[in-house]
Amino acid sequence: MVREIDITSAKQVERINLLASKEPYEVWLNCGTVMLDARSLLGLFDLVGKHASVVVEDDVDPKRFRRLVAEME
Repeated sequence: MVREIDITSAKQVERINLLASKEPYEVWLNCGTVMLDARSLLGLFDLVGKHASVVVEDDVDPKRFRRLVAEME
């Protein structure tokens, strides 16, 4: 599953990392040709000011995924 978000601040990056770290499944952020593990904080700071896709496996509950992305925004 994929949902789009805009990453506007370092504080949002920290929130994304914290939320992704609490999930039992892998959460990735895709920005063009770069795919980053959302649990790896250092790489995420490069996404500030960019549009990114939040990506998870298809077997994740869609409601849970929508809530996760809503909290990331």
